[in-house]
Order: sequence, then C-alpha cells, then structure tokens
Amino acid sequence: MKKVGVLTGGGDCPGLNAVIRAVVKSASVKYNYQVIGIEDGFDGLVLPNKTRDLTPWSIRGILPVGGTILGTTNRSNPFEYKFTKDGKSEIRNISREVLNNIQSMGLDALIVIGGDGTLKIAHELFKLGCPVVGVPKTIDNDILATDVTFGFHTAVQTATDALDRLHTTAESHHRVMVVEVMGRYVGWIALETGIGGGADVILIPEIPFDIEKVGQKITDRRKGGSRSSIVVVSEGAKPRGGDVSVLYTAEAGGGAERLGGIGNKVGAKISCYGMEVRVTVLGHLQRGGSPCAFDRILSTQFGVSAVDLVARKRFGEMVCLRGKGIESVSLSEVAQGQKTVPTEEGLVKVAESIGISFGR
Repeated sequence: MKKVGVLTGGGDCPGLNAVIRAVVKSASVKYNYQVIGIEDGFDGLVLPNKTRDLTPWSIRGILPVGGTILGTTNRSNPFEYKFTKDGKSEIRNISREVLNNIQSMGLDALIVIGGDGTLKIAHELFKLGCPVVGVPKTIDNDILATDVTFGFHTAVQTATDALDRLHTTAESHHRVMVVEVMGRYVGWIALETGIGGGADVILIPEIPFDIEKVGQKITDRRKGGSRSSIVVVSEGAKPRGGDVSVLYTAEAGGGAERLGGIGNKVGAKISCYGMEVRVTVLGHLQRGGSPCAFDRILSTQFGVSAVDLVARKRFGEMVCLRGKGIESVSLSEVAQGQKTVPTEEGLVKVAESIGISFGR
C-alpha cells in the first residue's frame, strides 16, 4: 500500500478541508492508498508527533467546515527555518532534514496545499528530489497558471455581503464608507467585490490612485444628489508615486510582510473634502466560514486530481483550473510570479463602463 502525506501551508481559507476530504476519499476508494495528515504546514515534517492517519471515517463532516483540520502556518519554511534557543534566534536551511524525515515516514508522495509561497517551497523540495504534487489555495486568486483558486469566491461573497449591509447605513447617515479588503499585492478581491457590491470607487494595487480623482468622484456624486458613497480599497493599493501600507515587515523565518492601514489613510484623505467618513477593515472575516458551493466543488476536483497525479507519478506538478477542465502545470511555472489584474481589459473596463472610478 502506498503512503501519501498531505499538508496545508500559508494562510487559511474556505475549502481546505474539502480538499483534504477529497484526497483521503479518492486515495482510499480509487487507489487503496494510506493518507498521513501532516500538521501545521511544514512544521509537521520537522517537529515530532505532528502527523496522524487520515481515513474516510476520520474526515466525516468536514466538507462544509472552514479552516483546516491539519492546522497551518506561514512561518515554517524549511529553507529558512527559525530556531530560538536561550532567547536567541537562528535561521537554518533544514531542507535535507525534511527530505530525510519524509523518507523515514515512508511517504511515497507529498501533496502540498498552499498559496504561491507554499508552492514555491514545494518546488524547491521537488528540485531536491521530493515526490511532491501541488494544489493551489488562496483567497487572493494570485497564483499563476490557474484561472481561479478555491477560497476566492467565498471571500468575495463574504465581502460583497458586507457591502450590502454598509450601503444601508451609509445612505441613512449620508456617509462615505471605505471598506478595506484583503488581496495582498493583487486586486482581484477588491475588483470583484466592488462590482458585485455596487461600489463607486475601487482602488487596487495594479492601478496607483490619485486621491484627488477619488475625492472628485465622490464630490460629483454628492452634487448629483447621491449623499453616500462606497469605496473599496485593496490592502495592497497605493497612491501614485507612493508605497504600499505595511503594518509589519518580513523577517527571515518569520513569514511574509503584513499589509494594512491603507483604508484608514484613504478615509482620512476623503474626509478633507468635507464628507463624513467611516472605515471598515474586513480582515480575517474573509478567510473564515463555510466555503460556497463553487469552492467545495473545485476543492473536491483539485483533491481528486492531485491523487491522480500521484498515481501517475507526475511529481513536480500542480493541479489547476483551465476553462471548465482540471489540468496540471509544472511547479516551475507557478514559481515565476503572481497573477495580477489586467488594467486595460476585462473587469476593469467593465467597471469603468458603469461609472466606477479607479482613481486614475
């Protein structure tokens, strides 16, 4: 019997448990494989007592549950692993130890479910000889080579529901509501939330904004009789000639830099135009909760396809959605960068055609 390990890395998102469920059920039903759950990302391949058997019985009921039953972290990069001893931190490359642990566990393959950072680690492990298969996960929808990632649609729906509620209080009090959403360095969540939720201004990283253009848009709406406005701001948005707003900088072995604060900055600037402004930061609300039907189905397709790649020994590849079909691509292609929002076609042009401003 083959033994397959599965782990979830990076930020949590709706649909992770659905992938785990699909991996376990298809491995058992279709191939009679044993599945080992690796806890807390790559930590489970470093620290002791962080693995467990996963069976169709043990994963019952997790399809609609948010988060991940295996736990996750974005601070366990084997190539820059952080150790603390006697109050002092040390960064070491322990990738070879991880490979040895995978072999000692008797794993024939490793399925890694994660975003661009986690998948880059998976690619580096593959280059060292690890039999790895990737599954793309992120609410940001920024992974190259796949049309969409699971978790994205649920995050957009959560943010859109928030906009629906903010519209009524904005109209009641004649206010400008600024809503900061996640997305890191790409604007997919802000763009689709803004269109789906009826925003008047959408600010995304791909289009550095002119705050005067934003103020003029809202002023024109007020002159036209609209006494409230909705502004959606991606956390990675930045003013023309400026930088992204960072709460915490990145440290070796300590995870990626944390973005945030741009919503309050935009709100403060808009208030200078004589309008009452309130700022809402949705934050981790977008990561939690039950996945929508689309994400449950896509997660299930990804999980089954990942096990199929293992069975065919197609290591070093990632499952992906192309059109309506599930395909696979090399992890080397995924590691080339991020999928950004095209600014001169697609939904940006659709939004501008109905009067939404991007501050340009």
